[in-house]
Amino acid sequence: MTSYRTRKGQGVAFKVAIAGGILAALAALSMAGAGPAYRLEMLSLGEAFGLLRYGALVALGAAGLGAVGLLIAAFTRRGLPALLAALVILAGLALVAVPWQQLQQARTVPPIHDITTDLEDPPAFEALAEARQAAPNAVAYPGETTAKQQREGYPALGPLTLEASLSEAQAAAEAVAREAGWEIAAVRDDGLEATDTTFWFGFKDDVVIRLSETDDGVRVDMRSASRLGTSDVGTNAARIRSTLAALESRVGG
Repeated sequence: MTSYRTRKGQGVAFKVAIAGGILAALAALSMAGAGPAYRLEMLSLGEAFGLLRYGALVALGAAGLGAVGLLIAAFTRRGLPALLAALVILAGLALVAVPWQQLQQARTVPPIHDITTDLEDPPAFEALAEARQAAPNAVAYPGETTAKQQREGYPALGPLTLEASLSEAQAAAEAVAREAGWEIAAVRDDGLEATDTTFWFGFKDDVVIRLSETDDGVRVDMRSASRLGTSDVGTNAARIRSTLAALESRVGG
């Protein structure tokens, strides 16, 4: 009788773990497909985010089933169902970790989408003005309210001075932009404009790099602004930091 119950428990644990694995696979497909579905205009942005939330909930359900399967497998002392259930738990939690990390990141940065190294005189969009006029977010810099939030959220963000000529700095800026995979909209003697498209959802963020000659070399100012959304979850500030670091590494600051 005991052997029969053990075999039956093993079968139940295996079936529960398999069910959890199926849920984890559905969650992964749902979450991975949200971005491409939005980019292909199959879903609105709200629907795509809803698909992400749905996938996260399904992933939690998968982890729950994995936990149940693991308990049954532990009670019946069967290794294979326990291993499968543990893998399901890890998969479910890994899927939930992605949106959870995004949520935590959003809570640590200011809810703004337009970042610049010059809050007094932000670089202006010219070549990209028409494209931004067709987007929800404004062409002009939002103003002091955004500037105040940036000072509080990114107090160390500021311009970079390069020990180089204006032509050398311009060539370096263009090279860095192309290496980053940006779509160049305009190249000028004193800087450039470009668009960076995010990989997953295809969000477009516009960039201006402005170069100004000073007694110490060339001052580099940059502005990075999202076309869509209230908060960029820190993306534009991170882009500015990485770009200035790449310029400094290439030219010397």
